[in-house]
Amino acid sequence: MINLFQSRLLNGVFEDPGLFVRLRWERRALLLDLGDLTAQPPADLLKVTDIFVSHTHIDHFIGFDHLLRIVLGRGHTIRLFGPPGLISNVEGKLSGYIWNLVEGYSLIFDVHEVSPDKITAARFPCGARFERIDLPPPSPFTGVLVDDPLFRVEAVHLDHKIPCLAFALAEAQRINIDPERLKCLGLSTGPWLTEFKRLVRMGAPDDTIVRVPCGDETGETFQELLLGDLRGKIVTITSGQRLAYVTDTLYSDENRQKIVALAHDADILFCEAMYLERDRDCATERHHLTARQAGLLAREANVKELVVFHFSQRYQECPEALYHEAAEAFGGPVRSH
Repeated sequence: MINLFQSRLLNGVFEDPGLFVRLRWERRALLLDLGDLTAQPPADLLKVTDIFVSHTHIDHFIGFDHLLRIVLGRGHTIRLFGPPGLISNVEGKLSGYIWNLVEGYSLIFDVHEVSPDKITAARFPCGARFERIDLPPPSPFTGVLVDDPLFRVEAVHLDHKIPCLAFALAEAQRINIDPERLKCLGLSTGPWLTEFKRLVRMGAPDDTIVRVPCGDETGETFQELLLGDLRGKIVTITSGQRLAYVTDTLYSDENRQKIVALAHDADILFCEAMYLERDRDCATERHHLTARQAGLLAREANVKELVVFHFSQRYQECPEALYHEAAEAFGGPVRSH
């Protein structure tokens, strides 16, 4: 099965954390965290439309400047989502530079600050020297940050001595066209199927008319069919992929319950494994997870695959110990990318 999400960690497990998610078939990508981005191909960064920041410690946010340098002068609108304080953090980054030659630039940052009960937004347009524009009123936070026709992004607040967001990306239901049934009906593939899938995805009524091109020489003749009839004959609907991303959090009962609910039945859980269990006191003090705790969370959430990252530098000589500990607790293999 071909997935919408093509995901990869931004850096090595001892380097700044982050996840790049390209949307297959789309000229679009998502970023989870803004750690060091200098090794990322500019062509990839130019596809980014939405960024989800867990928190703004330097190893999760220093990449904003590099991204800014890459997209400056482009006609992009980039949305950022993060915990309380994100708007001021972005404003501080942008105010560190002089913007006297950017009239006519159309780059915009729309920044969404996620509190437990509401989302507050502000806009920073490049052409206006990135002067902050507050976007009232706040909207209620229901657990969903983005509800796109292709995917949904959910978030929960975790405790890292400061609020830290964990995220889940859920692909919309897959609408699969059976080519053999299509052929039996005398119908050909083509752009009309994109519109047909859109109608199915949005739950259009069965009596909606679908215009299907006929196979004449001009290609300008259409037949009109009912959506409900076509859907029943050529469509199979399956569940889409689900990814979860968890980093920088204390292993507490409250956090555990939130993580398990967010990552439940995920295809892949990307989870930090900062310390070995023998250093659990240090993990608790620093509000991070051990590799064993990452494995236990993945097992309880019934995820299919666990990817661990964000290791402490103290384990440079023995990274395999972290993989082994996580795998033993998870009850299955663990990969690093």
